[in-house]
Amino acid sequence: MELSRRFYQEKVRPVVGVPHSAGLMGRGSEVLGFDDEMSGDHNWEPRALLFVREGVTLEPDVPDRFEGRPAIVEVHTLRSYFQKQVGFDPDQELVARDWLTFPEPILRQHTAGAVFHDEIGLQAVRDRLNYYPPDVWRYLMIAAWWCVHPEMNLVGRAGYAGDELGSALIGAQLVRDLMQLCFLLERQYAPYRKWFGTAFSRLSCGPTVGPLLRDVLRAGTWQEREAALMAAYRPICELHNRLEITPPVELGVEQMCGRPFKVVWGDFPGALAAGIEDPEVKRIAERWPVGRIERVRNVFWGVNDRRQLVELVDS
Repeated sequence: MELSRRFYQEKVRPVVGVPHSAGLMGRGSEVLGFDDEMSGDHNWEPRALLFVREGVTLEPDVPDRFEGRPAIVEVHTLRSYFQKQVGFDPDQELVARDWLTFPEPILRQHTAGAVFHDEIGLQAVRDRLNYYPPDVWRYLMIAAWWCVHPEMNLVGRAGYAGDELGSALIGAQLVRDLMQLCFLLERQYAPYRKWFGTAFSRLSCGPTVGPLLRDVLRAGTWQEREAALMAAYRPICELHNRLEITPPVELGVEQMCGRPFKVVWGDFPGALAAGIEDPEVKRIAERWPVGRIERVRNVFWGVNDRRQLVELVDS
């Protein structure tokens, strides 16, 4: 990031004679702040994204190398760039179905990075994408809690039937879902899989919750796994209550149908749903909390596919 900043300041800005904005965002571990020594082995160049007003043509005369590396400059308008990379028109109002069909890693990539210079409103566009609106955020937390609650007892049920591998697989998925919930509670977009654990470790709850989740993954029996999940669940519930976005939710231990499988339970979905005021979000939440694009993103992965996802939300 600093290499790109110097490239812009020393070689690019002096030759750009029109009002513009500049920065670095989008793809790349350096944008997320996770680059290390290994990151330099491919696609790791000093880069600058330039943004100009509509109708302006700009071809800056800059060197193609900087400090021993290939250097890249891209020129865009704000509208063309965000439409292509995010599927978002900065001139349009954002509504709930937009937020629910933006891939979360893409939102992180375009609100991370840095703005080097800003004359035409780049940071204002990024600020609009900074995080989910309050009611969308509540809805996504409802969906995240529902990913956890119905599955908790299955760790024991599979193990009880002699399927420790299946129990471990369910436990691992619950670990992932609980981590996703932590990102939501701390109001941070989660990155894609390569950096998911790294970013989680940097959350404020990471040092506390991380070791408890590793205990779930290390468990050798369903009983150990169940106990580890219950231990991990509690500080995440306490994190919710500390936010004071709902009345305090009380925790209890339930055993579905009287079976010998223990599940920590608190009605977080109900408490969150009671606070939703946006009619569009309420309509979606009342139908069923299915969550974000990630549910189907392995099928509809391209920016242009977002049109089909919007149709799914509306149907």
